[in-house]
Amino acid sequence: MAGTFTTRTINITTGSTETMHDLTNACSAFLREVAHGRNGLLNIFTPHATSGLAVIETGAGSDDDLLAALRDILPADDRWQGRHGSPGHGSAHMLPALVPPHATLPVVDGELELGTSQSVVLANTDRDNPERQVRLSFLS
Repeated sequence: MAGTFTTRTINITTGSTETMHDLTNACSAFLREVAHGRNGLLNIFTPHATSGLAVIETGAGSDDDLLAALRDILPADDRWQGRHGSPGHGSAHMLPALVPPHATLPVVDGELELGTSQSVVLANTDRDNPERQVRLSFLS
């Protein structure tokens, strides 16, 4: 049986603050529509130089902890060579080196196979650009 590939881009408004935007429901909705109970892989990609994707626990403080850790590691000050945008914007360009802009996750029987308490989140520390895109691709 030949494999299938389906892809879609979703738009996310993150606002003007650093955020961890939960994408788990959007991923699950996409798979309900296209996977039809099949096994495969979900690839998630954000085509931005200042965003990343993580699989973490949300709602119990880990998402806030990740933002705090990123602030510690990548302070928004004037040390960065990339200085366009608001003051400290250069730190946001370092984010994808620590939180990659892609993730590939297993899909079993048409459902995203995450562990207990795991969620897929878009990490965005770029306060200058509140509009983000995320590409969801299912390969079966």
